[in-house]
Amino acid sequence: MLRFKILASVVPLLAAAVFARSEIGSVSHPCIALGDTSVELTSLFWTAGVHVAFTDDPTRATVRVQITDDADGADFAVVDDGLGSEPDSCQANPQTRLITIAAQPVDGGPVIYLSTDGPADYRIYVRSKTFSQREAAALIVGAHDGHRPFQAASL
Repeated sequence: MLRFKILASVVPLLAAAVFARSEIGSVSHPCIALGDTSVELTSLFWTAGVHVAFTDDPTRATVRVQITDDADGADFAVVDDGLGSEPDSCQANPQTRLITIAAQPVDGGPVIYLSTDGPADYRIYVRSKTFSQREAAALIVGAHDGHRPFQAASL
């Protein structure tokens, strides 16, 4: 009976370790570098410092993000399929800000309304093999701390 209890307590720990290892060893998540800080999407909800949610109702949104077809008119442009990518720009460091996309708003976190129409707090241009429009919107909203706009970001 004691062996069964030990086995029953070890199996969940092994499952958690396998899950954590597959998450850590998986393909990198969308990430941008802002000076000394990296902003990265994570699927590990409990590790994220910022939880953003999306809504289809503009009246429930706290942040409006417009998808634009003009990279010059965008506040944030993601184009990562060219030769100019910077593979070392998003290495994890103590200043890494982790963002997660929640199904529902969490603790007063930002609620994003993503559309092709204005008015908008941010305008984004996304042509990417690795970033979706939702992920780019989550990164720009999560990167902005409300105190200062950023001037440049790298992929």
